[in-house]
Amino acid sequence: MISEILTTITSSTSSLSVTTACVYGGAALILGLIISLTYMKTGKVSKNFARTLIILPSLVCVVMLAVNGNLGASVAVLGAFSLVRFRSLQGTSREIGFIFFAMTVGILCSVSAVILAAVVTVAICGMHFVLHGVKFAEKVTMDKELRITIPENLDYTDIFDDLFEEYTSSSKLNRVKTTNMGSMYELTYQVALKDETKEKKFLDEIRCRNGNLTVICGRMDYNQLEEL
Repeated sequence: MISEILTTITSSTSSLSVTTACVYGGAALILGLIISLTYMKTGKVSKNFARTLIILPSLVCVVMLAVNGNLGASVAVLGAFSLVRFRSLQGTSREIGFIFFAMTVGILCSVSAVILAAVVTVAICGMHFVLHGVKFAEKVTMDKELRITIPENLDYTDIFDDLFEEYTSSSKLNRVKTTNMGSMYELTYQVALKDETKEKKFLDEIRCRNGNLTVICGRMDYNQLEEL
């Protein structure tokens, strides 16, 4: 029974035309270039990731053409991918979205739907440019990261609450850790200042509370803090 199924599958396999693979792979490569340019123009850019987006649709297309109806090739590709161990850090939701975008275009090209792949590419890239142009979902006020060092004998529960109420529109304690062999605490807050011109005065008053120990206030990196 199993041998009959394998014979049916292998007998239905169509030979891969080099010309067909080159045409569809080339189309996927061009669309990948458009996707990469969109990625570069609509946000922060990683050089290696931008280059990968150009190649990825073409690779997906060629692999799909190669394994189409070929059981042996399918098993070989599955085994090869099972040996790959991804050691890079998880990307942002934007980068993951572009990966799926590129793979979708490659799959469409592999099933001869080049026109549909081009339409999808133009539509999705156009939407990215529109969302980037209107600054959709971007914060009006930029939150800051405030790190305050205090001695271990100082109760940090509500010592800065009155200052936060006076100088910030929102504040949140994100992390507490010990430093200097456990003799000090480092408090990490996420704050939004009401008036950025009063930032120095705000920090000076904090220094009066924490014994003039280290106080750091800077912009938050939303790409690192981004959650899916």
